[in-house]
Amino acid sequence: MTSSLFASPEDVRERLAAGDYLADAHIATTVFLADALGKPLLVEGPAGVGKTELAKAVAAATGAGLVRLQCYEGLDEGRALYEWNYRKQLLRIQATPEGQDWNETHDDIFSDEFLLSRPLLTAIRRSEPTVLLIDEMDKTDVEVEGLLLEVLSDFQVTIPELGTVAAERKPFVLLTSNATRELSEALKRRCLYLYLDYPTPEREREIVVRQVPGINEALAEQLVRTVATLRALDLKKSPSIAETIDWARTLLALQADTLDEAAIARTLGVVLKHVSDHGRAAKELGLPDAELS
Repeated sequence: MTSSLFASPEDVRERLAAGDYLADAHIATTVFLADALGKPLLVEGPAGVGKTELAKAVAAATGAGLVRLQCYEGLDEGRALYEWNYRKQLLRIQATPEGQDWNETHDDIFSDEFLLSRPLLTAIRRSEPTVLLIDEMDKTDVEVEGLLLEVLSDFQVTIPELGTVAAERKPFVLLTSNATRELSEALKRRCLYLYLDYPTPEREREIVVRQVPGINEALAEQLVRTVATLRALDLKKSPSIAETIDWARTLLALQADTLDEAAIARTLGVVLKHVSDHGRAAKELGLPDAELS
């Protein structure tokens, strides 16, 4: 069963904005179409541009439950889909009355009581509105993509001992990728695609002002322009939007009313986390290295 979460792209923009996620027309339209067509949404882009936050914002805006599968190297079916509670099964076998038929015991221990549901199966089985976030898909092994194909194609899971479990209500599926490796064409065919990049300084200023009440417009403007300058450098890790917001909150806590060289030097560690990046920033922004020590 499919039930739409949004009425229109404008509805997406308004409801996400109410939760402080500022979506442009392209984002809003793609989210609306993924929902309307019942298709998974693959969101690619650099780390820190708001891919994960988009899934959280959709869940919050619609009152849907958020189920998150955090991907990592070595993720397998047992951690992504389901596994059996072998310890509990063993205890049940040990407690089986002598002479009980094995087929009866088998049917007993391979029942729902002994099933440990992981994120993919949990999302499939929920009857309430659900957002399934498959985060950092590019960190998994290629084999895991094959595991996802049945889920993303038919929104169902086959458990050999129990049969096929089909979704009562299709979840809104959002996959994120930092594009550290190319995802398979089979996976991409099943998804709509959205690329997120760092926002323009104008849009990031809107985000900062919304997320950090009390910051003045001039300081917010200085802040986002400085962050844009930093992102243009060859850094090991460019500042994320969340780190921009943290920097704004830091300046507010310090009661700074301008982002001058002294303020930057004192607080640069909020947005840059590698010593080599500090050196590049000092050179670009004209800060003496001594000020950063």
